Amino acid sequence: MRQPFVGLVLAAIIGIVVADYFPASTVSIFLIVIAGALAAWRWRFAPLVFAVVGATFFVLHSARITNTPADALAQIAGQQPRPANVTGIVTTEPKIEANGYATFLLKLRGAKIENQDVRTDATVFVRWRGRPNIGDELALFGTFQPIEAPRNPGEFDMRVYLARRDVKSLFIVRYPENGRILAPGSGFSVLRAATHSREWMQRILSRDIENSPDVVGLICGTALGLRHQTRDDIEEPFQQTGTLHLFAVAGLHVGIVARLLWTVAMVLRLPRKTATALIIPLLFFYAAITGLHTASVRAAVMSALLLGGIFFDRKVLALNSLAAAAFLILLFDSNQLFTSGFQLSFAVVGTIVLLADPMFVRLARIVAPDPFIPRVLLSRVQRIGIGVGRNLARGVSVSLAAWIGSLPLIYWYFYLVTPVSLVANLAVVPIAYFVLALAMLSLIAAPIWSGLSIIFNNANWLMSHAVLGLVHFFALLPAGHFYLSRFTESHTPIMITVLDEGTGGAAHVRANGYDWLIDCGGERNYERTLKSFLHRRGVNRLQGILLTHGDAHHIGAALETIADFRPREIYDNPLDARSSAQRRFRDAPGKPEPRLLFRGDSLLLGRNVHAEILYPPPNIKIRSADDAPLIARLVINEQIRVLFESDAGAEAEVSLLRSGDDLKSDILIKGQHHSGDSGTPEFLDGVKPRLIIATSRESPVAEQITEEWSSEIERRAIKLLRQDLTGAVEIQFRGEDWTARSYLTGEAFRSSKR
Repeated sequence: MRQPFVGLVLAAIIGIVVADYFPASTVSIFLIVIAGALAAWRWRFAPLVFAVVGATFFVLHSARITNTPADALAQIAGQQPRPANVTGIVTTEPKIEANGYATFLLKLRGAKIENQDVRTDATVFVRWRGRPNIGDELALFGTFQPIEAPRNPGEFDMRVYLARRDVKSLFIVRYPENGRILAPGSGFSVLRAATHSREWMQRILSRDIENSPDVVGLICGTALGLRHQTRDDIEEPFQQTGTLHLFAVAGLHVGIVARLLWTVAMVLRLPRKTATALIIPLLFFYAAITGLHTASVRAAVMSALLLGGIFFDRKVLALNSLAAAAFLILLFDSNQLFTSGFQLSFAVVGTIVLLADPMFVRLARIVAPDPFIPRVLLSRVQRIGIGVGRNLARGVSVSLAAWIGSLPLIYWYFYLVTPVSLVANLAVVPIAYFVLALAMLSLIAAPIWSGLSIIFNNANWLMSHAVLGLVHFFALLPAGHFYLSRFTESHTPIMITVLDEGTGGAAHVRANGYDWLIDCGGERNYERTLKSFLHRRGVNRLQGILLTHGDAHHIGAALETIADFRPREIYDNPLDARSSAQRRFRDAPGKPEPRLLFRGDSLLLGRNVHAEILYPPPNIKIRSADDAPLIARLVINEQIRVLFESDAGAEAEVSLLRSGDDLKSDILIKGQHHSGDSGTPEFLDGVKPRLIIATSRESPVAEQITEEWSSEIERRAIKLLRQDLTGAVEIQFRGEDWTARSYLTGEAFRSSKR
C-alpha cells in the first residue's frame, strides 16, 4: 500500500497488452470487466481499483489504435502513389538527411487528393528539400505513398515505428519549390523555445573546438541528447561497450541539472518550496530541449515527484516514483509501452532500484574493515582505501544491476551481448560525469564571460578524448561483445540469403558454421541492409568474401564490410570494370590483398559446400563493365547446384555455353545486364533451373524484368521470384531438398513441388 503506483502501472500494462491483441473500444467491454472484477473479488476495494485501471487503459488503447485519422487517410490515399496538395503544422524537429531531404511529421489541416477535398487531422511523414522549423505551417504539393515494409531481414521497420505514432502515410515533395511556409512558428511555443535553446546551446558547446567533430558530437550528444548528429562509426563502439546510454539524456543528466539549479537557489537564498516550484518546470523544459525522449521524460517526472515530497514533508519511494512516471507516460501515450526506448529506460532503472542496494551490501562486506577494530585505530591510508572500496562497490553494484536489466532487451532488439560493459561503465561513466558537468558550466558561464566558457570547452575536449579512447579500447577487446541471433529463429546449417539490394547484389552463404558473402551491395545501403542483416544472423566474423562484379552496386560496401567483419579470405574478379568503386577498393591501403579467380578454380566454403568458378577464362577481352562478371556455382551436398550469374549478359552466357561445361543448376540467381539482354532462351536451355531469383527495378528501364521474359519463364514452368516483389529470398537446404521463401510476402517454393 505504500507503493500504490506499482500495482496501478501493472494493471495498466495488462490492459494495454490485451487491447493491442484484441482491440474493442466499446463501453460494454469496460462494464463487463468491472462487473467480473466485482463478482470475483467480493467488492474488495484494491482489486476493484486495479480492475478499473486495467479496463480504462484497455478502452483507451483500443481507441488509439482503431479507426484513427491515419487509418482513414491511408484508405483514401490507397496503395498507389497519388498526387495531392496538403497544409499542416510541423510537429517534430526536421532531420536533414545526407541527400538534402528534411524529414519530419506534419499534422494535416486539410488535403486535396486528385481534386478530392479531404478533411483530416491525420499526421503524415514528410520528405521535402526545404528547411522548415517545428511549429511552422506549410503548404506542400507532392505524392501520398504507403510506407514500405522492410525488404531484408534485420532492416529497421519504419512502418511499425511510425504506426505506433499513428502515422501510416508517406508524403514526398520532390522539389523545394513545391512547398512554402505559410506561417512561421505558429503554435507549439514551448517546443519552439526548446528548439531555439538547444541550437544556442549547441553553438556554445562547440565554440573553439569546431575542428573536432567527434568531440563536439560526444559533448552535444551527452549534454543535449543529439544522437542523430553523431556519426555511426563513433556511436557504434558505445553500443558495443554498453555505454550508449551516455547519449540518452536520463537520470544522470537530469540529476546534474537539478543539482546545479538547487545550488543556484541556495546561493540566491530562496525558500525550499519556492526553489522546488521553480526547479520542477525547468527540469521539464530541459527534457523538452533534449527532444522529449522517454528516458528524459521519465527522469524529469521522477525528479518532480521526488522534489514534490518537499511540499508535503514526506519521503518519496524510488520504485513508486518510477511506477508513477511509467503510469503518466502510458496515460499520455499507451503506444510507448511497445517502444524499445520505454522498455530499456524503465527496465534498467527498475533493476537498479531493486538490485543495486542488495548487491552493494554484499560487495561492501568485502572491503569493510574488521568490525572489532575501532575506527579511530585505522590509519589515514586505510580509511581512504575503505572509502575508495565502498565507492567502487557502489559503482559495481549499479553497473551490474543496469547490465542485468538491459541484457535481455539489448539482445532482443540489437542481437548484441556486451560482457565488457560491466568494466567499461566503471571506467567511462565517471569521466562522462565530468563531460556533462563541464558542458553545463560552459552554458552557465557563456552569458557572463565567454572566455570562461571557452576554457570549459577546451577542458571538455580533453575529457571527451579520454572517453572516446576508453570506449574504442573496450570495443576492441576480444569477446568483449558479440552478436547472437535470436533464440526464436531456427535455421538449417546450410542456407543462402539473397538480399534485396535494388540493382546490385549481396548474398550471405552459411555453410555448416562458416559465413561467406557473395558481393557486398552498395555503400549507401550498407548500414541499413547488409550490416544489420549480418548482426541479426549473429555473424561476428566472416570466413570469406567473393566479389563478382566491379560496379558500385556490388562492391561499393566492400571496404566497410572488411573493416567491420574482418574476413579471413577475400576473392576478387580479375577483370577491370573501369569503375571508381573498383579503383577505390583496389587502391585502399591496409586491406588484405585479394586473390583473383579464373575459370576452373574451386573454393571450399564449408563441409558439403564448395564453389566452382565458371567465368571468366584467362586472357578474355571485354567491351563493357557488365560483360566482366565473375560467375560461380555452389555445389551443396554434392547434389544441389546454385548458379550465381551476377550481371552477366548475352556475351558471357554464350561464352559459358561454348565452354562445354555442364551448366545444369537447380537455382539460378541473376542480376540484369545494362542492355537488358540476359537470361537468353539458349542459356536457360543449358541451365534448366527450377527456380530463378532475379533483381528487378523500375529505373533504369534496362534493370526491369520485361513481361515477355517473365512470360517465357512461366511457359518453361520455371518458378520466378523477382525481388522487386519478394524482397530478400532465403533458401534453406536439408539433404536433397531445399525451400526458398520470400521475406516480403512469405511465399515459399519447395524443391519437392512438381
